[in-house]
Amino acid sequence: MNTSPQAPLSQALAQLLDQGTQWVQQGQQDRAADCWRRAIEIAPDCAPALNSLGAYCLARGRIDEAQGLLERAILHAPGMAIAHANLSRIHSQRGDSHAALSAIDLAIRAEPTSWGPHMERARLLESVGREREASKAWGSALAYMPEAARQSPHLQALIQQASSSVQDNQAQLRTFLQDRLNGLTEQRGHRELERFNHCLDIVTGRRSFVTARPLMLPFPRLPAIPFFHPEDYDWTSKVEAAFPEVLRELQSLLEQQRDFVPYVQTQEGQPKGQFAALDRTLDWGAYFLWKNGRRIDAQADLCPRTEAVLLEHAPLNTVSNRAPVAFFSALKPGTHIPPHNGATNTRLTVHLPLIIPRDCALRVGEETHVWKPGKLVMFDDTIEHEAWNFSDQLRVVLIFDVWHPMLTDLERRLVAHTVEGIMAYYGEGADLGEL
Repeated sequence: MNTSPQAPLSQALAQLLDQGTQWVQQGQQDRAADCWRRAIEIAPDCAPALNSLGAYCLARGRIDEAQGLLERAILHAPGMAIAHANLSRIHSQRGDSHAALSAIDLAIRAEPTSWGPHMERARLLESVGREREASKAWGSALAYMPEAARQSPHLQALIQQASSSVQDNQAQLRTFLQDRLNGLTEQRGHRELERFNHCLDIVTGRRSFVTARPLMLPFPRLPAIPFFHPEDYDWTSKVEAAFPEVLRELQSLLEQQRDFVPYVQTQEGQPKGQFAALDRTLDWGAYFLWKNGRRIDAQADLCPRTEAVLLEHAPLNTVSNRAPVAFFSALKPGTHIPPHNGATNTRLTVHLPLIIPRDCALRVGEETHVWKPGKLVMFDDTIEHEAWNFSDQLRVVLIFDVWHPMLTDLERRLVAHTVEGIMAYYGEGADLGEL
């Protein structure tokens, strides 16, 4: 028995398929078809050649021949998504919507994240009046479509059709769901409905599901809440009551032209990333009272009431050689802090707004907050956030960190020891970000 010809046949087959691909890229479809025919002569079960030749025949209106080739391709390669999709086009041309949908469903089952079959399924569903299912298919297609395809000029009309269908359906779904709430939301306050309304917004496409992405120390089972309500915590009113005194101490610093330092100071050799424009500039300046768990005596001494209020009332995040941190944060006119994520969700970032001109705001997740002087802002900085001052005046807030309120006393101690351990392991001089 002589089996030696098998290897040369496989090599010849591969060469024919490669040559066919090259001819297609050069626009030489007829020459490519010759390669596929020769490949099928060598290997009658060669599914790629059968599919490609079937698509070639379909494009030239030879429907019966195309169908036979595609069915043979599927027989030998049941998981070939493109063959199922091409066969769906044949059924569609024959006016058999049921068979076309069945075929495109098999293509999607073979390659669930391929956006093309979802688009074709949406088109087929619309053609038979199944608008709601079509909208879901359009949505899947958009979700799986890569950015390069989204930017393609010749796909813009299709993308617009898909987007409009999804938006219209989501609006109808919202009305439908609201009608079924049976009066449960009537005469209910904002706080009672806040979480549910966010849920409804997500289900009906008005906002996305926001997640926390801690860069250094993620703590599980803490909910991703962009903004916390200060009135839920008894210490916050005491800090807010000190607003006039804190503002006076800040104004004294500004009048004395006390030195702020650049908040962003990237270590030598480290990538600057999205903060490059702010690195070592006073566009984003800081005046530290406490930094890396150490009191800056010369600066804290000038702000005794500010320091005392924080130490007496706020549940400051405390980690040896790391926290607390408390500072006045100054944004010069026209400054934008780009979107970023914080290091650990075991703490919340707190702002006491002091000098707030117009056109200043903070975005956390998909919620934008406009600071109000004297009103605390508490947020999870491991959710993507950014801030800006697009006014022509200086913006200043007092920033400090507090423990996440859902951590137990034991968990706080364990977190502190863990951070200290990480620093000891890598060396305190290592760049650990803001952990």
